[in-house]
Amino acid sequence: MSDQHIASAFDRDLEGVQAQIMKMGGLVEDAIRLSAQSLETRDADLAEKVRTADKSIDALEQLINEQAARVIALRAPTAIDLRLVLSVIKISANLERIGDYAKNMAKRTHVLSQIPPVNDSAGAIRRMARSVEAMLKDALDAYIQRDADLAMDVIARDEDVDQMYNALFRQFLTYMMEDQGNITACMHLHFIAKNTERMGDHVTSIAEQTVYLVTGEHPEEDRPKADKTSNVAKG
Repeated sequence: MSDQHIASAFDRDLEGVQAQIMKMGGLVEDAIRLSAQSLETRDADLAEKVRTADKSIDALEQLINEQAARVIALRAPTAIDLRLVLSVIKISANLERIGDYAKNMAKRTHVLSQIPPVNDSAGAIRRMARSVEAMLKDALDAYIQRDADLAMDVIARDEDVDQMYNALFRQFLTYMMEDQGNITACMHLHFIAKNTERMGDHVTSIAEQTVYLVTGEHPEEDRPKADKTSNVAKG
């Protein structure tokens, strides 16, 4: 087989794997949106759908890993092409983790639907989740289009998500101090808010993969985190 045929076969294989990445990304976007919606509307049936759909996300990650391994084994990619294949594996891993966080949010919806809501906390978390979902859509678009500028924009927007989380963390502390009856709900809500913030971190990792692919360099390693709550916890 000629080098040209090998190259075209690699391109076809890579397109197939990237199509699976976009399919997986769409499922994860749905999971973020629907889990946050189920939380705000206290819809246990919708939350259960999110939990069930997570199996499809996990199955896609496994399929992508198998396809990527097959490409490496059969096509013996060059260093640059290998970087492309490895980016697919890393991105699918980040998508799987985001899906897990959405599933965990859905798990807590059932508990929270049994106790009185705490002001508009669920609505605030849904707004935070919408920001993460929009970041993910742009991060995946940036990856497919090899758009480093859009990827950098996604990375910058993660600070907004961190700030939303910080504000929620302070609110939950206030609600718990004002009324001990809020403690159980606020503990669950804080866990969900923290997981949503972590979703943003994984989206950022996807965007960083794109920057590395396009430029050959990683974005600034010491990107400051705007999550200040660890400092508060340390007292």
